[in-house]
Amino acid sequence: MVDLKESLIDFFTNRVLMCAVFSWIIAQILKIFTSPQHREGVSFLRIVAGSGGMPSSHSAVVTAASFSCGIIYGFGSPFFAISAVIAVVVMRDAAGVRRESGKQAAAINQMSRELNKKKNFDMDLLTELLGHTPLQVFFGGVLGIIMAYLCQLWLFPMIFPPI
Repeated sequence: MVDLKESLIDFFTNRVLMCAVFSWIIAQILKIFTSPQHREGVSFLRIVAGSGGMPSSHSAVVTAASFSCGIIYGFGSPFFAISAVIAVVVMRDAAGVRRESGKQAAAINQMSRELNKKKNFDMDLLTELLGHTPLQVFFGGVLGIIMAYLCQLWLFPMIFPPI
């Protein structure tokens, strides 16, 4: 039988997961300072909780998890290999498919605004900031690598018992 208390402790002391979460938090906080949207009337909460922008939180999360696996289990381990493949897929998706979807949303929103002016066409606007530029993905990846090393080699050894 699975012990709930032990499972919760394992969950909240999972070094790979905690590093990924910390990386997401740092990436989202950095968006406050790097995003021009805060000057355009977009709410603070939408910037912090939304997707898109500099740096890519998706890239930061997956690279932090992947490099954490490499640091803990070895860069030749299957854990690192699987997480690295997933990281590449997520990062490619962030700069490719999701970015193109954002461009399409912007075009549809522009058409909706034009129709609304001419024929009182009322339609909810689509989210435009979905994907990332390659530079945003790159810096998200760099942030994830830095966070992995900071978490696994400095922060976590002070907090958690040795593995």
